Amino acid sequence: MTLVTAAQMREMEQAAVAAGTSEQELMFNAGLAAAQEAWMAVGAVEGRAMLVLVGPGNNGGDGLEAALQLALMGAEVGIYLLRDRDDDDPQWQAVVEAGIAVNGAEQDPEFVALRGMLGQSSMVLDALLGTGASRPIEGDLARVLDALREAREGMPRPQLIALDIPTGVNSDTGNADPATVEADSTLAFGYSKVGLFAMPGRRFAGRVVPVDIGLPALGADALPYDEVSFRQTQEVLPERPEDAHKGTFGRAVVSAGSRRYPGAARLAAEAAARSGAGLVVLAAPRSIQSLLVQGLPDVVHEPLPDEDGAVDGESARALLQGVVGADALLVGPGLSLSTATEEFMRSLLAGLDEDEGLRAVVIDADALNALARAPGWSERLSLPRVLTPHPGEMARLTGTSIEEVQENRLQCATEYARETESVVVLKGACTVVASPDGRARISGAANPVLATAGTGDVLAGLIVGLIAQGLEPFDAASAGVYLHAEAGRLVGESHGAAAGLAQDLLQALPETRKLLDGGQASVGSDRLF
Repeated sequence: MTLVTAAQMREMEQAAVAAGTSEQELMFNAGLAAAQEAWMAVGAVEGRAMLVLVGPGNNGGDGLEAALQLALMGAEVGIYLLRDRDDDDPQWQAVVEAGIAVNGAEQDPEFVALRGMLGQSSMVLDALLGTGASRPIEGDLARVLDALREAREGMPRPQLIALDIPTGVNSDTGNADPATVEADSTLAFGYSKVGLFAMPGRRFAGRVVPVDIGLPALGADALPYDEVSFRQTQEVLPERPEDAHKGTFGRAVVSAGSRRYPGAARLAAEAAARSGAGLVVLAAPRSIQSLLVQGLPDVVHEPLPDEDGAVDGESARALLQGVVGADALLVGPGLSLSTATEEFMRSLLAGLDEDEGLRAVVIDADALNALARAPGWSERLSLPRVLTPHPGEMARLTGTSIEEVQENRLQCATEYARETESVVVLKGACTVVASPDGRARISGAANPVLATAGTGDVLAGLIVGLIAQGLEPFDAASAGVYLHAEAGRLVGESHGAAAGLAQDLLQALPETRKLLDGGQASVGSDRLF
């Protein structure tokens, strides 16, 4: 699913008009799609009471067209106007000629008529505001939404379809006005808006349904944002030929763990192995190795010299020797943050570029916090890298606050990716994966199972394992996010949202990976497995 900003959507609409498609045609296509979606949502519309809430501008015009199409389908349609439409408005003229019942805020100051119409309707279409709205909701619009919320909280509860975006949701950031009412589904005209893939907009949107309304097709350079998806992930995963050996699928090194956080090393290393990497090497402090060996028989252990259970400059020098011949390196999970850790990262960055065999390095957790204390670090490293910060780590990297990061996650991730020439995985609900070339992919997943200690270590391990198998860093990060979210979904279904642990993700990964492999033909065979 391609995702667009409000500005990109305006450009496409202008391009469509310049190419000969009128605004009226676009509005007709949008209204027809909305009426068809309403028809499918209720099973049939003939004789059913339906209400269209109509605001100013083109979004309101889409709503008027939807009302016309629903009336033609036999629905008992009512229209409620936030503001009276101009007499020369073509859609309004058609509504008047069709004899559709109309009321509005200007004739209904106490909103009595609105509440009556809502109480009789089995379906409501929200066409109050479009993608360009950004000001706080107040006045009559706020009162209309209050009445809609009351109806949605009562019985019988009308279904609600938002046209293009729920009123009150910012189409670029996903931020939502307190007056916003949660929809059952959102019909995204042309393309889904990025704000529908950011919280809380994702929650208010319900099911997102993109529909073609006749906009021109544009290339990837013009539309650089996509959803992290099953098909995209399936396409980039490497084949598993029957004559493969462990060298076929690469060697990943995981540098992780400390006396306080040994579990992070285990989670990340096993995730790398579960990703399909042929060989995983766990480079952990020597003093905690005994805590790790027994539970990880599938990985090679490379003990690092340490200082009181944590890595230091000497550890970095030993690690640089240990990564010779490796395809990918993960550094960070569970390292703990100290002066010694900062020394470890400085020494490691200074030597990584000398290894010509490494495809990329994944930097996570306290390794990111060490980078935040090293201004200009990206200029001292040419090796491709993937950064996997949560919002707090991102705030430290960018010198801002968590609130500023969360205010516009897509912008924050894409700008830092470009500035540091890194792939950035900004974790959280609706994780953003940003490439230094301006592309970005956004996950539609928002799962409390993943809001648990250690789940980020699993994600980092997945990404480094996929890079070791030959995936480009941006594709590896996107695929890792998809696998991680799907494993979280399976854990949520089996354990519930509260009881799932990071280690449960590891048990769910085989099933997740099997579902993806099910669409691939085995090499040398015509069967699917």
